[in-house]
Amino acid sequence: MPDRPEAVAALLANAGFPWWIAGGYAIELAVGRELRPHSDLDILVLRRDQSRLRDLLTGCDLYVADPPGQGRLRTWRPEEVLQPPLHDIWCRRRPKAPWSVQVMLDEAEDAQWVSRRDPTIRLPIDRLGRTSETGIPYLAPEVQLFYKAKATREKDETDFEAALPVLDGPACGWLADAIRVTAPNHPWLRRLLPANRT
Repeated sequence: MPDRPEAVAALLANAGFPWWIAGGYAIELAVGRELRPHSDLDILVLRRDQSRLRDLLTGCDLYVADPPGQGRLRTWRPEEVLQPPLHDIWCRRRPKAPWSVQVMLDEAEDAQWVSRRDPTIRLPIDRLGRTSETGIPYLAPEVQLFYKAKATREKDETDFEAALPVLDGPACGWLADAIRVTAPNHPWLRRLLPANRT
C-alpha cells in the first residue's frame, strides 16, 4: 500500500477516473514544500468510481467507517457498493499492518462536484483539483481548506496559513462563500477578505 503521494500517483497512473491527493499532502503540493509530519495519506475519489478504485486495490486490506465519524470500522465486502452516508475507506497492506491510506468518497452530479456537507456547495469537477509539477493530481487548496474548516486543529491552522498566499481572488471567494454556508462565524472568513490577506 503506498504511503507517499508519488507512490499513489504510480499506482493510479492508469486509473481511468479522476482522483486527487487530499489532506495535508494536498496543501503541501499546492505550496511546494513540506509543512509537517503526516500519519497517513488521504485520497479523494468520486463515489461513482468506487468500484474501479476497488479493482486497483485488490490484495489490500480494506475497511469502511460505519457509521461515519464513530471510530468503528468494518470490512469493505467484495462487490459491496458503498452508499451515503458511508464515505470513508481505510486501507493497509495486510491485516495488522498500520493504516496507510484513507480514501474519501465524494458526490457528483454530471460534471459537478457536490459537497456532502451541503449540496448547495458545488464546483465543476475540472476545477476540483490541480496537478503538481511532477504530475500528481491534488485537491485544490480552497476545497481542502473547506474540509479543514469544519473542526480546525493546530495542523489545520498551519495548513491555512501556508495556503493562504497561494489562493487567488476567485479561490478565496469560493472558500469564503462555502464556509459561510456551513460555519458562518468561522474565524478564517475575516482572513479571506482581500484587505486582510497577507
